[in-house]
Amino acid sequence: MLDIDGSHGEGGGQLLRTAVALAAVTGRPARIRNIRARRDKPGLAAQHLTAVRAVGELCDARIEGLALGARELHVVPGAPRGGEFRFDVGTAGSVTLVLQALVPVMLASGSACRVVVAGGTDVRAAPPLDYFREVLLRLLARMGARLRLAVRRRGYFPRGGGEVELACEAGARLRPFGAGAPGRLVALRGAAHVANLPAHIAARMRDAALAALRRSAEIDVAVLREDGAQGSGGAIVAWADTEASVLGAGEVAQRGVRAETLGERVGASLRDDLEAGASLDVHAADQLLVYLALAHGRSVFTTRTLSSHARTAMWLIEQFLPVRFDAAAQDARLTRVDVR
Repeated sequence: MLDIDGSHGEGGGQLLRTAVALAAVTGRPARIRNIRARRDKPGLAAQHLTAVRAVGELCDARIEGLALGARELHVVPGAPRGGEFRFDVGTAGSVTLVLQALVPVMLASGSACRVVVAGGTDVRAAPPLDYFREVLLRLLARMGARLRLAVRRRGYFPRGGGEVELACEAGARLRPFGAGAPGRLVALRGAAHVANLPAHIAARMRDAALAALRRSAEIDVAVLREDGAQGSGGAIVAWADTEASVLGAGEVAQRGVRAETLGERVGASLRDDLEAGASLDVHAADQLLVYLALAHGRSVFTTRTLSSHARTAMWLIEQFLPVRFDAAAQDARLTRVDVR
């Protein structure tokens, strides 16, 4: 049984979710201790509980210690399987973070799989739903994955209530991602939305993002009402299609933060990635690592910086898989990562 110290590096929920997913994919039992030790409230919160339980159900795992606030788990996985599943966080806990844990297991099953997850679709400290759909899933499509996301309803803090469906086709085989440079810019797009809030908030986010991008872009604006969203909230996401990759940036609407500030952050972040010549944005460089490790063959990418999340994920993945991550400065603006 692998012994994983959950306080290593970034020491948060991502380490836990990735460890459980890797246990399921590799079939290796794992003890995960010191769960979320570096957080103000250590141990399992509702969204972590849902993610672990969901992964366990997809591989018929035996999990000991699964309870709110738990700081140690023992996971003994079975084989990943397809089928239809439904999971409810029960709070505004992030749907996208639960899906991050599930996707590697869905792909590893080799069978058709469909999951419905209820909770918060666009919440703080998690990827907005449109980033997950327009950046991460499309990067995975370039690697050979066949995944389709349907948004049934958006949900926000504090009640959640959103619901999404993710379907995975059978037989996908992940290909390496070999993009040391992004290549020519093909399209620059985005989406800004608000739910049960004035339309001008979404328009202000869009206008600020366009000003910060300093390029022509198509950013759609949407206003959702009761039939399309539970509660009030919003988000803005922008993404760039290039010849070799997809780069993106996103922000979730927050009480007390001006719409212009959110839009400017998104536009400036994506602009900086494009000007630096990165092939992955900072968040995708973190979220794609597990798939690069599972792909058959060598992968390479460049990014403006490696986050603490990414460095922690590299350490963790190397505990489960015979893979090595080599990161080094390519120039003053970029870090190059080789996955062997």
